[in-house]
Amino acid sequence: MLSEKTGKPETREIYAVYRQNITRYFEEIEKNVTQCMDAISQLQQEFILVCKNTIDNTMAFQQEMVTKSGLGSNLPQSYLKSINDATDEFVKTNSLQNKALITAIDATRQNMKTFHDNLKAFTTMDTSIIQSWFSSWKPVRNP
Repeated sequence: MLSEKTGKPETREIYAVYRQNITRYFEEIEKNVTQCMDAISQLQQEFILVCKNTIDNTMAFQQEMVTKSGLGSNLPQSYLKSINDATDEFVKTNSLQNKALITAIDATRQNMKTFHDNLKAFTTMDTSIIQSWFSSWKPVRNP
């Protein structure tokens, strides 16, 4: 008998059913995560572009209005230095935040790998212990 959802032979053994369903579940999650991450990345890029264009257009409009009005738009040197220094600090801070975020993500990834490795080791150890116990309880046959 074939399963309606998977087209694979249907089994009634609990662990086979469990594995089939868990596999299906995580395959769907993996597919959805990739699609969601792509959509979020595209949205972020679009948001950045819209913000940049909005600021550029606003500045162009303001510059045109100031030029047509005959008002001066030159700033004192101390203002220029303050603005440039603030921008430099903002760029440095943003760079440090990104590096810290990437470091935290890398550390989390390494912790997950370590957890997985430890889980495999404990599972192997537990399996060996169970096998040892069962071999002790198994009746010995006299040939």
